[in-house]
Amino acid sequence: MTTSTRGATRVPAVLVLEDGRIFRGRAYGAVGETFGEAVFSTGMTGYQETLTDPSYHRQVVVMTAPHVGNTGVNDEDAESARIWVSGYVVRDPARVPSSWRSRRTLDEELAAQGVVGISGVDTRALTRHLRERGAMRVGIFSGNALPDEGTMLAEVRQAPEMTGADLSAEVATTETYVVPAQGEKKFTVAAVDLGIKGMTPYRMAERGIEVHVLPATASVEEVYAVNPDGVFFSNGPGDPATADHPVALMRAVLERGTPLFGICFGNQILGRALGFGTYKLKYGHRGINQPVQDRTTGKVEVTAHNHGFAVDAPLDTVSDTPFGRAEVSHVCLNDNVVEGLRLLDRPAFSVQYHPEAAAGPHDAAYLFDRFTSLMSTVLMEGQRA
Repeated sequence: MTTSTRGATRVPAVLVLEDGRIFRGRAYGAVGETFGEAVFSTGMTGYQETLTDPSYHRQVVVMTAPHVGNTGVNDEDAESARIWVSGYVVRDPARVPSSWRSRRTLDEELAAQGVVGISGVDTRALTRHLRERGAMRVGIFSGNALPDEGTMLAEVRQAPEMTGADLSAEVATTETYVVPAQGEKKFTVAAVDLGIKGMTPYRMAERGIEVHVLPATASVEEVYAVNPDGVFFSNGPGDPATADHPVALMRAVLERGTPLFGICFGNQILGRALGFGTYKLKYGHRGINQPVQDRTTGKVEVTAHNHGFAVDAPLDTVSDTPFGRAEVSHVCLNDNVVEGLRLLDRPAFSVQYHPEAAAGPHDAAYLFDRFTSLMSTVLMEGQRA
């Protein structure tokens, strides 16, 4: 990716999809070129959380909401220390942000971090194209001396695909750090960072959990060195079929019977650990308005999603696995995609979506309480034994 940040608002820009479809607009953010997988997000708010979510690493995000940037950028809502998206596509960027928390414009933030974007694009037509053809590689090119269309298309087709991409170690912490419990400490959790969002350990800390966030490359010895009451596997980018180390680590945790909770990529890792396959969705689930049913209660939740892969597990039967019986606990009501798994004979469960809900609805916040209850039950049983 090459970038510049001078005078971007009047600079021409071109978006080129790998199937040859071209959209023209104006530079937004940094000027230059960038490549990634074109995906769309349906959230009408929460763009700052989207941009800083490590799960969007190497993706070019198309915002379906027509007006983006209305509330500017603040210093509180980022999910990580930087923007992770490879590129950003909007229709009508806000000219002047309006929020008492705003510190700078979205355009300024994108430019400062070298993120190449494009505005003035018919994002409705682009989104319909991706829904019909599927997520695909894309390039954004901006500047006063743009390459010819054939050259741009050739460069897009040379970019790496998301299938087969092993990315979690590229976004995870390299050093263990601790998020202290708020109030009285009740539990210790070892969180394996595969691309963790900042709000996730915060939600656990709210419940009296001290969270030790470990690198994606952590060994089982490093996980248990913190004497955890539970182990958590986070969200993250890339193809779960490449995540052999996290799968092996999760199997070691399951063998010990430690309470386990996984979110998003962590759900896919649990699926693989149990012997299920994973597959790439046509265009994925991304946004804050996806309906999911919790089959244990029958309740329908509106949930926040960001995933392009899913677990291939039977929806209506209990499966035998190396770790006991397992079942699908949550399902998406739009397309019947597996949205959660749980073991019936061991203390482990996962969901494909984001109960930390930053940004998004709080319907699924109870899942952190479910994890806390699981640790409490196992701890009490151990004391009785």
